[in-house]
Amino acid sequence: MLDVGKWPVFALLPPEELRLIRQACVFGSAANEALYVTVNDEVFALGTNCSGCLGLGDLQSTIEPRRIDVLCGKKIVSLSYGTGPHVVVATSDGEVFAWGHNGYSQLGNGTTNHGLTPALVSTNLLSKRVTEVACGSHHTIALTNDGEVYAWGYNNSGQVGSGSTANQPTPRRVSSCLQNKVVVNIACGQLCSMAVLDNGEIYGWGYNCNGQLGLGNNGNQQTPCRIAALQGVNIIQVACGYAHTLALTDEGFVYAWGANSYGQLGTGNKSNQALPTLINTDKERIVEVAACHTSHTSAAKTQSGQVLMWGQCRGQAVASPHLTHFSSTDDVFACFATPAVTWHLLSVDGDDYLTVAQSLKKEFDSPEISDLKFLVDGKCIYVHKALLKIRCEHFRALLNETDEDTIETHQFSYLVYRAFLEYLYTDTINLPPEDAIGLLDLATFYRETRLKRLCQETIKRGISEENAITLLSAAVKYEARDLEEFCFKFCVNHLTAVTQTQAFAEMDHELLKNFISKASRYGAFKN
Repeated sequence: MLDVGKWPVFALLPPEELRLIRQACVFGSAANEALYVTVNDEVFALGTNCSGCLGLGDLQSTIEPRRIDVLCGKKIVSLSYGTGPHVVVATSDGEVFAWGHNGYSQLGNGTTNHGLTPALVSTNLLSKRVTEVACGSHHTIALTNDGEVYAWGYNNSGQVGSGSTANQPTPRRVSSCLQNKVVVNIACGQLCSMAVLDNGEIYGWGYNCNGQLGLGNNGNQQTPCRIAALQGVNIIQVACGYAHTLALTDEGFVYAWGANSYGQLGTGNKSNQALPTLINTDKERIVEVAACHTSHTSAAKTQSGQVLMWGQCRGQAVASPHLTHFSSTDDVFACFATPAVTWHLLSVDGDDYLTVAQSLKKEFDSPEISDLKFLVDGKCIYVHKALLKIRCEHFRALLNETDEDTIETHQFSYLVYRAFLEYLYTDTINLPPEDAIGLLDLATFYRETRLKRLCQETIKRGISEENAITLLSAAVKYEARDLEEFCFKFCVNHLTAVTQTQAFAEMDHELLKNFISKASRYGAFKN
């Protein structure tokens, strides 16, 4: 669970109010402003209200939460803020609202008048569905569901990507070499913008005097430029600090570049880097990188749940990734960043009221009120007949034919069968990718379509050069077409390394023949 109590701005809220919070954001020059969304989808704000950034219709500070009526019921999916500050949100309907400081037209309404209440950003976006927003100090970029990027606001260094340095008063499509490309992730430093494409390429534009665009030079760029040094590396997430950039690859590696006077690149020194540098994370696979344009702090989370931090940490310069006791990257920014703001929109889970889903999860494999146990590999798994009948056609038929309170099964391993039963209680799976193959087999056998899809997603997240062929073979065997295509593309993108693995050497002849044929059609063997 994320504890908003780590941010002092929430300290005066009573416990009954804190329990209702489901989303939150802390921002401002001293982390003294906050927005939050309750379980009832009401939106509240509190703090100093600089430039009307609380969206309350006035410039009055408030130590007690006040409701932002226009946003209530809107279901916020993305939120970002500048240093003015200005605030921008995207809703589940794909609409964009902005308010606060507007001296550089960063609200996208064609004026430079500050916005005291959230206003719909409409120019060029009315027919679009925006899924993600990102703000630099005084500019804004937005990503649509069809992979287009729009930008507006301050443009002194080309951060709007328009090909000039004139401020952009309304949203404008960032095209140039992004034309006909599909962007999947965006981020902003103070004066620069970054975009990750669906093919793993990464582009940057704007201010570059610290090398934060990763181009090998220090020249500003007025249109998007591909980071050529990462050719052949597939990026899946980017995060920007004040003047540095972090990028996460599909294999869980982290590259960093840009300013490094506080050790925020994690290279072990304080020298700026104008080219992407691979960071040593002790061979732990990274699943998330975190940075915020207001600070020089970096953080990352590993596949096993460990959290690393480096850079400016409460005034100290930590030049290499440091293992913490935290459970999320958010905690790093709450406790060590200056200012201690949130790097993205927090999602907060309540813990004292158990929903139906939480109650079911709590009772899984608990013998106390169980009326059925499965015996697998000599181990017991405790469950409830009624729930199994409700959740699975296979068990409905099976349990209607028997009154046994113990069922022994040998078809699947204990680990796989327990994961399947746990899925019926929780709608989630918690297995490493190699074991998820066994669960994929079970899901195929029991015709559990959704479970099959979840297994595929788990396998995708855990793919590596070493296991790619194994996972591809499993995808073919269980007719998981989407997973097969994903594994195939990964193998082609990492062809040299994959073909040197033991799994490739032991590959089934028919599968090998099909792989080579398809890879050839894909252009993998062209000079």
